[in-house]
Amino acid sequence: MSRRPKKAIEVIALHIALWVLAGRIFSSLAACGVVEVTSLFCSLSETLQTNSDAARATSQKRLALAILDFLSNSVADGTVSSEDTESIEIAKSCIADSFHVNANDPAALRDAIGDQSLLSIYGVYEKLKGKTSTAPMPGASTSKASTSSPKSSGPTPTNPEAESFKSQGNAAMQQKDYSKAIDLYTKAIDLSPTNPIYLSNRAAAYSASHKHTEAVADAELAVSADPTYTKAWSRLGLARFVLGDAKGSMEAYQKGIEYEGNGGSEAMKKGFKTAKAKVEEEEKDGANGDADREAT
Repeated sequence: MSRRPKKAIEVIALHIALWVLAGRIFSSLAACGVVEVTSLFCSLSETLQTNSDAARATSQKRLALAILDFLSNSVADGTVSSEDTESIEIAKSCIADSFHVNANDPAALRDAIGDQSLLSIYGVYEKLKGKTSTAPMPGASTSKASTSSPKSSGPTPTNPEAESFKSQGNAAMQQKDYSKAIDLYTKAIDLSPTNPIYLSNRAAAYSASHKHTEAVADAELAVSADPTYTKAWSRLGLARFVLGDAKGSMEAYQKGIEYEGNGGSEAMKKGFKTAKAKVEEEEKDGANGDADREAT
């Protein structure tokens, strides 16, 4: 269970306990008088409000750290021009001072964003909202295959606990225990929501369980998080094909071939060929149907 749901349950349990305590106070301390009882509940209310404010402040600090990390990376990777670097540093200083955070504290930064980045998290948000413009959209029309493989953005950072769940999920897949594999991959995704490997693996487990709609959703998130992870394109192509979306399947395999480079792997080319044949068959059937209707 992730920390936030656990915290929410703890808060609900605290409220229930307080209401039970309230009944006992009213029944056993009636002699204390209205002023004493009211004072007690005011104190309890202030404590709850303090806890709520503290949790909110913690979330704000984490977000501030994530923003600082994003600004630092933007300077380091050249996104921000050298002329604007000074302005960025001033902005970072203002944010750090205002939210009382230290961007140079590795432990605090890990607590804020784990092994992700604000940009990758927002990329998944855009994908969910259907607004992605920088990464290739899984259902978009494809252009001609490029002659060389696009460069990878580098290895995906890993979380040791998430990696353990992934390994257990892989073992469950080998044993054909797909339900268990899905649960284990989900635990890995909870710890690292934008990791394309975990998402792609769960897509494979969903497809093996004949849950192809869920497989498409996971595979689309995976290729949005890292379009260079070609296994996700292959799994997206398969799931779309089984669901009857031959054109979408063909486009997914085409993207996989582009990102693999050198003409693509045999498996990717075979998937593309199968999907393309189905598209051509459907187009032919459609044309024949139109001709028949015109004849009548």
